[in-house]
Amino acid sequence: MEFRTEIEVSPSRFRIGTDSKIMTVGSCFSEVIGSQLADNKIQCLCNPYGTVFNPSSIFKLVSNSLQNQPVYKHLMVENSGIWQHYDYHSKFYANTREELESLLNQTNKKSQQFLRKANFLVITLGTAIVHQLKENGLVVANCHKAPASTFKKEVLNVKDITLRFSAMYEQLKMHNNKIKILLTVSPVRHTRETLQLNSVSKSILRTACYHIEQEFNDVHYFPSFEIMMDDLRDYRFYKADMIHPNEQAEKYIFEKFSETYFTEDLNSFLKEWHKVKMSLAHRPIQTDTPAHQKFLADLLEKLDGFSDRFDVSSEKEKVLSQLIAA
Repeated sequence: MEFRTEIEVSPSRFRIGTDSKIMTVGSCFSEVIGSQLADNKIQCLCNPYGTVFNPSSIFKLVSNSLQNQPVYKHLMVENSGIWQHYDYHSKFYANTREELESLLNQTNKKSQQFLRKANFLVITLGTAIVHQLKENGLVVANCHKAPASTFKKEVLNVKDITLRFSAMYEQLKMHNNKIKILLTVSPVRHTRETLQLNSVSKSILRTACYHIEQEFNDVHYFPSFEIMMDDLRDYRFYKADMIHPNEQAEKYIFEKFSETYFTEDLNSFLKEWHKVKMSLAHRPIQTDTPAHQKFLADLLEKLDGFSDRFDVSSEKEKVLSQLIAA
């Protein structure tokens, strides 16, 4: 007797290897995927623009970076002496317009340089509901606590999203013809707009992803949303807010992700790396015993074995700090 409906992920023609470079953008679930990749020593630029939920803003940020567009100064906003930008997450702020402009241009330049060499761009779409500035109709990524009267709320349709994706895709391919795109819909529930509108929003995003995948042969959809909604359909897989997947759910979804995209070589490395991470997390009561010092020496040797392919300098430094010089 079956007690759950496990999602079968479609096999992917694209494979992420030990030398792959990946950039993640989008909702907070892009942060989850990106941090998991980086934690497993995969070269990853994780959500460089901060958390961005709607596809219009996500595609705009990527396109502007690729074209080396200066940030739009007219979208900077000041509140209590702090400057922020409507196109970017609230983690980007400065005391002056000039400082903020410099910070954002550096962010865009870093994203552009990485995208030109990246093998994969992972995009996580969070919501189809957008806020437009009433004065000019521009969609914002973050309202930065401006009065609600400043904005008009709209719902993007499938055509809006697919057209905006196509424009970004053309720019991306002009700069890096070999890059592949992995699309996913965030499993995080956007309850602020009501659960009813959240369902409408997610259905639009999912339909848009379907059409995009059908149109572009180097785009693949990963069903993180479906895994959460159908496979893990129980509140025990949510955090206390009942909105975000908990650590167990995030780990399960990432395992599905790795099964779908990782090469055998990378999966083999991850098994070995997991053992190393367990050793690094070990907290002995006494660190100066001969047994623990040998444990550290053996661990350092294992790290040295990885150093020709991966950056393990921080891990080696941690181990060396505990080793007692002979």
